[in-house]
Amino acid sequence: MADGPVTDGVAFPEGGDGRRSTTATGRAVFADSARAVDPALAARIEHTSDWRGGYLGPLRDLVRVAAMSPEAALTISRDGLASAHRRFELVRAGERSSLPDAMARYTAPGLASVTVRGTAPAEAELTLPYRGRRLFGDDLRRQVDTWVARGVAERGVAEAIDLLMANPDWLDLRDVDVAVLGAAAEMGPTRSLLRWGATVHAVDLARTDVWQRLIETTRSTAGTLRVPIRLAADGAPPFVVGGTVHPDDDATVAGRAGVDLISQAPEIATWLGEIEQPFVLGTYAYADGATHVLLTVAADAVVERLRAQRDDLTLAYLATPTDVFAVPMDVVDDSRRRWQARGISGFLQSPLRLLKQFEPNYPATWTDDAGREFGLCDTLVSQQGPNYALAKRMQRWRALAARADGVPVSINLAPATRTRSVVRNRALAAAYAGAGRFGVEVFEPGTSTALMAALLVHDLRNPAAPANPATPLGNPMDLFTRDATHGGLWRVAYAPRSVLGVAALLGMFEARA
Repeated sequence: MADGPVTDGVAFPEGGDGRRSTTATGRAVFADSARAVDPALAARIEHTSDWRGGYLGPLRDLVRVAAMSPEAALTISRDGLASAHRRFELVRAGERSSLPDAMARYTAPGLASVTVRGTAPAEAELTLPYRGRRLFGDDLRRQVDTWVARGVAERGVAEAIDLLMANPDWLDLRDVDVAVLGAAAEMGPTRSLLRWGATVHAVDLARTDVWQRLIETTRSTAGTLRVPIRLAADGAPPFVVGGTVHPDDDATVAGRAGVDLISQAPEIATWLGEIEQPFVLGTYAYADGATHVLLTVAADAVVERLRAQRDDLTLAYLATPTDVFAVPMDVVDDSRRRWQARGISGFLQSPLRLLKQFEPNYPATWTDDAGREFGLCDTLVSQQGPNYALAKRMQRWRALAARADGVPVSINLAPATRTRSVVRNRALAAAYAGAGRFGVEVFEPGTSTALMAALLVHDLRNPAAPANPATPLGNPMDLFTRDATHGGLWRVAYAPRSVLGVAALLGMFEARA
């Protein structure tokens, strides 16, 4: 796939034929990430001609190689990030610059700010919306324990929620600043953070309806919203009276608010650099296709520049459940027990395995350089494509590289969720509808976002959380597994991709019934 002419902003590199190929770029970045650790895998990636159809196997093997040692995991992460920053460009007024050069060059302020304050008291108790109810107290504990018992979440999730509920003062976020790239994203933590009193430095597109909702949400909470305001045509800040910003009303602010992460990454870095206290920088921006890669690269460029300027950042991400993860043997053993317990259905499914249907989740295991045995849960979904895989893998790389450099990093695995992007994809929507037949729970957005926000707070408040670089991990990639809410994908009997089509058929049948 090749892009046409680009507008200003972060762009895929231009090839020798003058075209900007998303496929060639993604393949090259993955090959570069593997080259120092496994040259044969790098060559295999480079020679995969049909990358859109052939990326699943190499990306699985890349995780296997990374799981063999901490050094391998960090080398792959750092080399992959370096390749992306070396290859992607920033185009401005027709001029092409390397991404690092552009971020260093464009440092002038490009945004003003308006602060919006909420008027409600902070919520002092952790609650979670779930299936038409709002859970709190013992009901919430029981539900989280049920998820763990059913294999929907790992034990670390229950431990984190228990600890958070035992320390309700942790939810008082009036001392916490969080910059949210993608403040209105459906899976973002913005609403929960505001309810708990945080100051949110919001980055999202210049869409009046988006900012109206964000401002209205803020007014009904205990939080504070710092809003980026586009400068006037002459470069002067709007709403200025006597040197002080005085917006007329919320509607006026919403009409001037917003910034484009792809085209204004340097200005966003400058704007966030004005924050005087330590803050969390969370990346939650999402878009379909190649745009998601551009958003991720732009966000990572902002991270790079801010990290070069200050040492008080904490990074935050959400890992996708549809990727490949190195999982511990208790997960593998649980899945294999479920496989053995299939009874007569297992006998009836045997012929279908010739068609790669109903395959076991963990047909093999590996042993790393320290003697630890592990399995690979491969939940990549071909319908999401290699661009999605690159965007989410880059976030994982940054999390590992930054934590190794001493930066706290919260990256929790979010469960499969019925977001708008999923519902728009008929195949995925149908598969999610039928996933329950195989022991997978698909969450509603409200439940996922509240749970992930709670786990973020746990990571910020608990010194022993995996997010803290001082907390020992066997392999850096254990960061993704300790507190994972995978919805059951890791522990089901079947390899998820081998039952995806059947789940979709069941989902479509149930929808018509």
